Amino acid sequence: MTMPNDTIAKRNIAVLVAVQAIMGAQMPLVFVVGGLAGAMLTSNPCLATLPISFIVFGSMTTAPWMSPFMQRNGRQAGFFIGGIAGALGALIAAYGLSVGSFTWLIVGSYLTGIYMSAQGFYRFAATDMASEAFRPKAISYVMAGGLLSAIIGPQLNKLVQDAYAIPFMGSYLAIAALNIFGMFLFFGLTLPKGTKTTPIVSATPARTRRALLKDPRIIVAMICAMVSYALMNLVMTSTPLAVVGCGYSKNNANDIVTAHVLAMFIPSFFTGHLIARFGVEKIIASGLIVLMAAGVAALLGVQFAAEDAPSLLSFYAGLILLGVGWNFGFIGATTLLSSSHAPNERGVVQGMNDMVVFGCVTVASLASGGLMNCSGGTPIAGWTAVNIAMIPFLAMAAAALIWLVTRPKDAVTTAP
Repeated sequence: MTMPNDTIAKRNIAVLVAVQAIMGAQMPLVFVVGGLAGAMLTSNPCLATLPISFIVFGSMTTAPWMSPFMQRNGRQAGFFIGGIAGALGALIAAYGLSVGSFTWLIVGSYLTGIYMSAQGFYRFAATDMASEAFRPKAISYVMAGGLLSAIIGPQLNKLVQDAYAIPFMGSYLAIAALNIFGMFLFFGLTLPKGTKTTPIVSATPARTRRALLKDPRIIVAMICAMVSYALMNLVMTSTPLAVVGCGYSKNNANDIVTAHVLAMFIPSFFTGHLIARFGVEKIIASGLIVLMAAGVAALLGVQFAAEDAPSLLSFYAGLILLGVGWNFGFIGATTLLSSSHAPNERGVVQGMNDMVVFGCVTVASLASGGLMNCSGGTPIAGWTAVNIAMIPFLAMAAAALIWLVTRPKDAVTTAP
């Protein structure tokens, strides 16, 4: 078994940051155009966000086999599969736009979800060659690579979204190019080759899925990751529809999503340090509080709306807080999960975690379109419904975290 080496880990982080910046730029880009393209091709406004739902559904259904595949064959093999699927999915979506087919747009979106699943493992790849003490910082630094993708994706979309007679055709062609170019960076990674060539040796056998789900730290990490990601997706998916529906431009929507994704990743420069100093549970709790503040900011924007439309400032405030809350909640939950299982349990735990997380995110993205477009008849009514929907899930995550920290310490399973 290869021993942790922080020198190698830091080199891997540099590559993964570049990958996040280039290939990761497709995610904020596609989340801007997915709902708008869907609304353009479907006659049912409640289904406008279905392309985004299928991206997340693709990620959910990929995670259970992607994680074990990577454990057997190495991370790079899985990353290449993700990049190929991302390029192919974008080209199929572009074809769907060219022939006016909502179905082909959905098929392409599903393949984009395979890329999204592979991208989700970048954060775990950062820990493969890292020491235990360096792991929270490694996860945080790789997530910080999204800072550049936050700028590149939506701003690139401004240049290409109307480059062709068919709206958003240029957006999907740009996504294909990002995948093709970005895949060359994977050759710069130094990661374990997988159990086919490097068996994972452990003093104790791996736990069954049932046993893993009885571990309080694992189950609470999954709940908090699920809530943080699902609520972020619920609100972000609706944002372009809400912004454009309230009379603002597509470029306004791009700029708001840029601010949101910047807020998702800027804190990553210090989230790992905060976890090391204050403890992972406190950072997760902070994330849940900030997510609640995001909903409050959006609802206040509706309450004090001028001329029947929330101000752009309220959209910016809500989406920036949403990004920061996601960062603390999701990175915190990822760190909690990574410290709660043995190396020989990694493939099962990470695949199970991402299946649950992205399963709930799929539901959230689908519900987003229904809440936004079919719960009151106006963009303001829909935007209000989206933000009110956050309340019960935040309460659930808070209850789970309180339960974990108030349990007797000797009852908590200690991971190697």
